[in-house]
Amino acid sequence: MSTGTGTEGGRPLAGKVALVAGATRGAGRGMAIELGRAGAVVYATGRTTRERRSEIGRPETIEETAELVTAAGGTGIAVPTDHLEPAQVEALVARIERDHGRLDVLVDGLWGGDHLVGFPDAFTKKMWEHDLEADLRILRLGIDSHVITSRFALPLLTRRPGGLVIEVTDGTAGYNAKYRGHLAYDLAKYAPIRMALGLGEELRDLGCTAVCLTPGYLRSEAMLDTYKKVTEETWRDVLPEDPHFCISESPAYVGRAVAALAGDPGVSRWNGQSLSSGQLARVYGFTDTDGTQPDAWGYITALEAGEDPQEADYR
Repeated sequence: MSTGTGTEGGRPLAGKVALVAGATRGAGRGMAIELGRAGAVVYATGRTTRERRSEIGRPETIEETAELVTAAGGTGIAVPTDHLEPAQVEALVARIERDHGRLDVLVDGLWGGDHLVGFPDAFTKKMWEHDLEADLRILRLGIDSHVITSRFALPLLTRRPGGLVIEVTDGTAGYNAKYRGHLAYDLAKYAPIRMALGLGEELRDLGCTAVCLTPGYLRSEAMLDTYKKVTEETWRDVLPEDPHFCISESPAYVGRAVAALAGDPGVSRWNGQSLSSGQLARVYGFTDTDGTQPDAWGYITALEAGEDPQEADYR
């Protein structure tokens, strides 16, 4: 079984230009690397650089992401960008246009609001008991940044047919149809699903495609640090503490989903839809780094329905 994007050893995205907005760490970094592995030029943006950390305070940088993209076989270009600042996003797109004259893939993985949510205590409170400034910042990070980025990137992306927009969120449309227990978080995580639907309608007659994509139970750098600082190699040490972590996936898995979509000449069949890494793995045949195909949302749905899902049935 292939562990890549379905073109083993090939470079299906050679000559393509991608922008991964929010590529500093986690899913965004995984997506940038896998696009690079498929041969793309990848602009990696975010707010944390080797000179300055964002409000999140973590050490991962966009320069590291760009270097990993290049090491994987692509061309990584780090551009510090605050996507809540329209002038910065406009300048970013102008640079891409100046350098390449095209944009083929926009991955909008912007978020950076976990530190404001208040996991897990805030999910037991009413919305009026939350900190208003924190909730408004969550909406800015999770919604406004996506709208601003699309506003400036889409005129370049739509110059030629075949452009692809991937809005990234947490949760499928089916799962997020229920209330996520925290109003600002709920709104921020449902908005990309609606954006993909709306952008799909607006892009259709231009020959371009928009989708929404979610990873599953992601083994991001922050998540691994939460669990006694285990690593990607030792993550199973967490299972006695959290047995449901068995269905987790590496950032490379959703990255391979992005690369598969970007390399699919028939990607328009997904236009406007909500997709997941586990769902697409079964369509395109890619696997996670351990050779399995975790379906976290299937597992979580079964668990919340009162069933006793087993790892083997969802990998």
